[in-house]
Amino acid sequence: MKTKVLSIICINILLFSLFCFSFQEKKIEIIPTKVVNLESRQKVIVIDAGHQKKANTKLEPIGPGAKQKKMKVTGGATGKYTKQKEYDLNLKVAKLLEKKLKAKGYRVIMIRTKNDVNISNSKRAKIANEAKADAFIRIHANADTSSKTNGVLTLCQTKNNKYNKKLYKKSYKLSKAIVKSIAKKTGAKDLGVERTDKMSGINWAQVPVTIVEMGFLTNKKEDKLLATKAYQKKIVNGIANGIEDFFK
Repeated sequence: MKTKVLSIICINILLFSLFCFSFQEKKIEIIPTKVVNLESRQKVIVIDAGHQKKANTKLEPIGPGAKQKKMKVTGGATGKYTKQKEYDLNLKVAKLLEKKLKAKGYRVIMIRTKNDVNISNSKRAKIANEAKADAFIRIHANADTSSKTNGVLTLCQTKNNKYNKKLYKKSYKLSKAIVKSIAKKTGAKDLGVERTDKMSGINWAQVPVTIVEMGFLTNKKEDKLLATKAYQKKIVNGIANGIEDFFK
């Protein structure tokens, strides 16, 4: 009799142990699933501060397999009134944008974090491609032969671009959202979206891409405004809001 009782007790203990172990395993399996789902919702933004301190005048194809070639990367424009260098201005705004977007929960990848680099336009696009960017934001400032020309504009490929026309709709939507938002935040003239197939950094991109021309360094008012951190922050807020509108 005692033997039977002991056997029953042992069986119950064994069953209870198996139940506990099974329950613990199920709990362990649930945890990584939640982590993966959270990570998959994080958008990736690649920011390219246009140009660099020293131009690379060597030539590269303007797109994959293209016969036409352009300089790998230039140094950019110079403020007519402030003498500020575009490559330096672009980096200042890019860093402010990085901070803003990270605070909003985006994963941000910077093409460059200093001016003394040597990164061609095609390489910049390839970095964005490899990162599988949800948006590739290229920061620039404009220049014109007329000092009266002013305003903010964005650029993307045309719907017939032979390198990445499948991305035209997304790139246009991104460009439109950003230029509209910057104009609203800064009060600058909205020059809209310019569509072109002549930009290497656009043609090599296999992700939604836009070039943001923040204003004209040849216009007295905009050149001086672009040199101030307060105005740079307005532009950054405009870009950030535009990106969020793009994802809606």
